[in-house]
Amino acid sequence: MGDLAVKVAGLTHRYGERVALHELNFHVNAGEIVALLGPNGSGKTTLFRVLSTIMRPQDGLAEIYGLNVAGSRNEVRRLLGVVFQNPSLDKELTAEENLRYHGHLFGLGGAELESRIKDLLGRVDLLDRAGERVKSFSGGMRRRVEIAKGLINRPRLLLLDEPSTGLDPVARADVWRYLSEVRQRDGVTVLMTTHLMDEADRCDRVTILDAGRMVADGSPATLKENVGGDVILLTTSDPEKARALLQQKLNIDTVEVSGRTLRFERPRGHELVPAVIEAITGLADSIAVGKPTLEDVFIRATGHEFNSSV
Repeated sequence: MGDLAVKVAGLTHRYGERVALHELNFHVNAGEIVALLGPNGSGKTTLFRVLSTIMRPQDGLAEIYGLNVAGSRNEVRRLLGVVFQNPSLDKELTAEENLRYHGHLFGLGGAELESRIKDLLGRVDLLDRAGERVKSFSGGMRRRVEIAKGLINRPRLLLLDEPSTGLDPVARADVWRYLSEVRQRDGVTVLMTTHLMDEADRCDRVTILDAGRMVADGSPATLKENVGGDVILLTTSDPEKARALLQQKLNIDTVEVSGRTLRFERPRGHELVPAVIEAITGLADSIAVGKPTLEDVFIRATGHEFNSSV
């Protein structure tokens, strides 16, 4: 897809004895929209801080368009637009004042800056609210101002940390529409951290992190295809007995147990349902067959549920 927008090689970072990133290797091609998907504690935020030049990497390499983030921080920052998870707007200022102040930090001013402010607020459907204080805005509107602010310097790479956190479904859909437009209209590369499966599903590529390591990488469709077959979820009052019966009678020996739920994968899973019910007669409370999701990809790669990481 062209030049590398992001290159990470052997990146390691520790907080005391805890390893947040462990010899991480991954890349983002120019023009892609890529999600860093992982639960809390997976290393997403640490990696975001390194790439946004807030934190220097302890070991390994991180580059933005060929520039080392540790040795060329000022040059790298000119290439970046950053939208943090926690709001960074001044609520007492208006939408246009927030963008104007941020533009001044990049040395912008005069007619050029005013033109950019008008263009960006128009693109996030807030031009008619430009003179209103941000404190009167909804969460979705504030996030739209944050995105416009992150684009004021016309970056080549837009970094977003959990961009949909706290937003309702309509506001989340709006945010995604603006990001898609930014990529298509301006050729901006987008790298976001997220713990939301449906958000990652919209991206060109997903890099899944767990305990500071990359456990899967690829397009959402490819990752799900690699799971293999359908996913069967069975709830029962006696999971251990049910698992033993499945292994004994149907030779199903790759069953994962979580509470009262058994999970396993089989091609054409719907055809296996009658045999499963017969094999564990009287033990099945419910059974469901579905196509693999990114959560199934995570479970296959790590051996545990998405929310069980710390």
